[in-house]
Amino acid sequence: MASTRLLCLLSARAAGSTKTLARAGCSVCFRRNVCSSPSRLQSCMSAWVIDQYGTNGVLRRTEEITVPLVSSPSEVMIQVHAASLNPLDISMRGGYGAKLLKLRRDPMSVMGTDSEFPLILGRDVSGIVVDCGSEVTHFEPGDEVWAAVPPWKQGSLAEFVTLTEYEVSHKPKLLSHTEAASIPYVANTALSALVNAGGLCRDSSSNKRVMITGGSGGVGTFSIQLLKAWGAHVTVTCSQNAEGLVRGLGADEVVDYTAGDVADQLEIMEKFDVIIDCVGGDTERWAMGLLKPWSGAKYITLVTPLLLNTDSMGLLNGTFNAVFTLHSKAVQNIISNGVFYRWGFYVPDGPALDEVSKLVDAGKILPVVEAQFPFTQVPQAFQKLEQGHARGKTVVRVADEDDRQAEELVQNSRTETAESEQEVQETATQN
Repeated sequence: MASTRLLCLLSARAAGSTKTLARAGCSVCFRRNVCSSPSRLQSCMSAWVIDQYGTNGVLRRTEEITVPLVSSPSEVMIQVHAASLNPLDISMRGGYGAKLLKLRRDPMSVMGTDSEFPLILGRDVSGIVVDCGSEVTHFEPGDEVWAAVPPWKQGSLAEFVTLTEYEVSHKPKLLSHTEAASIPYVANTALSALVNAGGLCRDSSSNKRVMITGGSGGVGTFSIQLLKAWGAHVTVTCSQNAEGLVRGLGADEVVDYTAGDVADQLEIMEKFDVIIDCVGGDTERWAMGLLKPWSGAKYITLVTPLLLNTDSMGLLNGTFNAVFTLHSKAVQNIISNGVFYRWGFYVPDGPALDEVSKLVDAGKILPVVEAQFPFTQVPQAFQKLEQGHARGKTVVRVADEDDRQAEELVQNSRTETAESEQEVQETATQN
């Protein structure tokens, strides 16, 4: 298998690109492992998985995860070059949303005790298409793509991931895979909140006053740039040492939440049309009063109790409790001051990423990568994210190790060839 992989590597170099390699049908060289299944042999890949919920210690690297081959006409199989971590990955590692997400993965699991493990985390992916279903029309092998992997699917901390073509988009031409992997999940989340819940778009955002709490994180840094591209006025709350970052991305006003009561600082400003809350906690207690009353203003929180409730109360009781909470708060706020109270959720949307890709290539949205880690250091990447106070995204370079191992194969091959030539010469001299 090593010799096959080396052959593909050399063929790719001769062809000049990974895209040529994929189109030439050499993607099999990346499926280098064989599962230790007693019943049949299957192509396997390297991945970081968890076999139980817990802290960083549950992360385990394995070479025996079955490659997720295309199984339906609308699916696209992607060789992962880079992935990035989101706070959701830390929460999911600890079991957040386990009951509802397990049901979403397999509706029949409600009838039995089937395990969701081993579970692969990672929501962002940038890579190259290596296979397509028969009904896929927008992609072909060799295309460079990016996507946000839904939390109910196996994630991107692996060599391959398979998604429907409607969840995938062509990667911006100006970005590397590492840069591109920092955007999709926060982009889909922000667009869902701003457009679906907030009613904003390119044609309706001009001069709208929007506030973002926790603006230096992934969703915040993307939202600032998108809103400015749409012509909105953006106010951000963050710590003092992140002020330069958010102002550089276009924020009009920045409030340092470490410099006193943030509500007092915001109350002296003109009221807002939309508030995007990326922090949660007691934010909504004081934030609702910052919205323009009786003008259709909207408060959208990305920190909702739905998954927490289903984890603690069960699927039916938890869902009912969450819906009742949302309904109660929505009615209370619309009656008291004419403000809309809404929840924002991630929604997979490849066509929306197509529009984001255009903005990126036009220079209106920049990737914000705070830290990079090789595939061998996924636990360290989680530790970095757990420190909090994000200044952008933490990215894992998945393909790096493949490149290093391939280089080692080339070097070992050269060494073996040189040693063989030396042995031949020595034998000839002795004879």
